[in-house]
Amino acid sequence: MKGLKAVYDGLPAPTQAQGSSRCICASFKKALVVPFIIAAYLVGKHFLSSGPATWPVEFWDEVPTLNLRTNEALCPQSVPLVPEKHGEIWESIGSTYGTEDFVSKAAEYLGGAVRVPTEAFDKMDEVGKDPRWEVFGPFHDYLLKTFPLVHSTLALTKVNTYGLVYKWEGSDASLKPLLLTAHQDTVPVDLTTLGQWAHPPWSGYFDGERVWGRGSSDDKSGLIGILTTLETLISNKWTPTRSVVLAFGFDEEASGLHGASALGKYLEETYGENAFSMLVDEGGGFGEQKGAVIAVPGIGEKGYIDVRVEVTSPGGHSSIPPAHTSIGILASLLVQYEAHPYDVSLDRTTPVYGFLQCLAAHAPDLPASLKKKIRKSLSSNKALKQAEKELFKDPTIKNLAGTTQAIDLIEGGVKTNALPERTWAVVNHRIATESSVDATKAHDTAILKELAAKFNLSYTAFGETLTSGPAYGTLTLSDAWGASLEPAPITPTGPDAAAYQVLSGTIKATYNAHRSLKDDGIVVAPGIMTGNTDTRYYWKLTENIFRYNHHNQGSGKALSGVHTVNESISIDAFIEMIRFFTTLILNVDESKAL
Repeated sequence: MKGLKAVYDGLPAPTQAQGSSRCICASFKKALVVPFIIAAYLVGKHFLSSGPATWPVEFWDEVPTLNLRTNEALCPQSVPLVPEKHGEIWESIGSTYGTEDFVSKAAEYLGGAVRVPTEAFDKMDEVGKDPRWEVFGPFHDYLLKTFPLVHSTLALTKVNTYGLVYKWEGSDASLKPLLLTAHQDTVPVDLTTLGQWAHPPWSGYFDGERVWGRGSSDDKSGLIGILTTLETLISNKWTPTRSVVLAFGFDEEASGLHGASALGKYLEETYGENAFSMLVDEGGGFGEQKGAVIAVPGIGEKGYIDVRVEVTSPGGHSSIPPAHTSIGILASLLVQYEAHPYDVSLDRTTPVYGFLQCLAAHAPDLPASLKKKIRKSLSSNKALKQAEKELFKDPTIKNLAGTTQAIDLIEGGVKTNALPERTWAVVNHRIATESSVDATKAHDTAILKELAAKFNLSYTAFGETLTSGPAYGTLTLSDAWGASLEPAPITPTGPDAAAYQVLSGTIKATYNAHRSLKDDGIVVAPGIMTGNTDTRYYWKLTENIFRYNHHNQGSGKALSGVHTVNESISIDAFIEMIRFFTTLILNVDESKAL
């Protein structure tokens, strides 16, 4: 009963500030509280072996709880992790990162990379057949020229011609290597928008504050940031104990079908499954949210499927039309989609819920009532629903939490006086981390079944014939490109997850060092990627996958132009990114927990 006594003795006495009408004498207060504490203790003792997270939440809906959780319990934070063994070189190199010479050099490294266009397009043919892949040859030449020490020190293997794998051999082969990934390609530039660019998209122009051009942010900043870090470490005579491996794909913007797909197979064949201590790819950054600076490494990714909805019906002359053409029928089906969005709820097992706990723990500007609901939701279903209702007023949070759908493509008809015989649309889904591709297919199949009968259509959904026989036309659902993807495995977090602790400590040390802060100035919270990165092909290489490149997002302006006009990155954000990779490599190298 020692634990019970500690709780009892620690109960706060009423203060005068509470007001005389609310002040209860100590003896009466204890008389009221003692029975509850005894009951709570007995229940806690029964469930203690499995921990609070697994206690039946139905119990807490019936019994009022004492909210004894601290901010640290809601959202545990690591301490800033400053390299110790490598502390001298970390400080020495770090002191150069703010100098005018280094800033100019880093801006030119990135600007030069932007000046070599490396656009990736959808549905490109195989390497060797499609000449558009050949743009990566000059880019490789640029990397060789710009980073001579990297290329003379690391072993380089080219996979499927343009995929790049570098290995910096460590002195201790028993240690699992660190894997850093990025991609060489960019989204294409829409030539009709050239007049809207402040600086030409392939200029790599540096105006003293920002580097401009396609890929300056996504993702040549990550790739050049990594190589700049290694070039700097090598020039300072540093050598690793733990091997460092780099993998750079070349068609991430087109789903990685030729680049990361081949790289993943090569890495698995060469190193084996679960061979790496951790993997860090492009992804989340940090910025101010509700009064706190929060870094959000992606510890998971949503799944993905594009559903093709196709309707066929008899053709004929448009002067004698039926009540509904195939286009009219398709329109009704698409209205049905948007009238039946996916049910979304907060799930305690998801990264989104973990992020919200951190927001409640560390964001001073989050309304107090919402903080209370989020805190109580750990053990109360009622509070969970209350928090969900309030949080989902923000469409961004709601979209992060659940499976989404977006009708993005549509086509049908060939001539105004000819009835359309075939029309189709594609609905894009990003699948919640707790759901699946099969659940998404089942949802889509079910919501259209009634309309298939209404319009007398034979119905086939994902290869299964649901209705057949004489019909006016057909309705077919299918995986549009055959490239569906399950939600990614969730990376372990928490005090016992060594890789997450090293990453979190590195983020904090980087942030503080870049601003010469002594106090902890940043919160680290788990999150997810709404899109998918090349890590989809790397799941078997390690359970510790983080989508994070320490990009200072500020108020959001730092990411302006990504995938559109005027893409750019501030030079200060790029230098901090280099500082992050430096700190990460040194911390991982000396870690004994990985």
